[in-house]
Amino acid sequence: MAAYVILNIEVTNPERFAEYVKVAGATVARYEGKYLARGGKAEKLEGSWEPLRFVVLEFPSLQRAKEWWASEEYRHPKALRQSASTTNMIVVEGV
Repeated sequence: MAAYVILNIEVTNPERFAEYVKVAGATVARYEGKYLARGGKAEKLEGSWEPLRFVVLEFPSLQRAKEWWASEEYRHPKALRQSASTTNMIVVEGV
């Protein structure tokens, strides 16, 4: 069953975040993931959630998504992202 990693990112250091964008994609692909949405226009329809830079990743399974997030390959990109932004991130299984 597919799993989706959903991020809502507030970029606090655009130059450093640009470094993250350059290297993160290769780690996603290595774990069989793909980008479904990556920073495009997001608009609130209901509720209090304020979309900032919204990203949706698809992985073949919850396990594979968690392996990517905890991987050695993503360690450096993750540190870049964390130093250049404030992020809310969840992973959810699909149907």
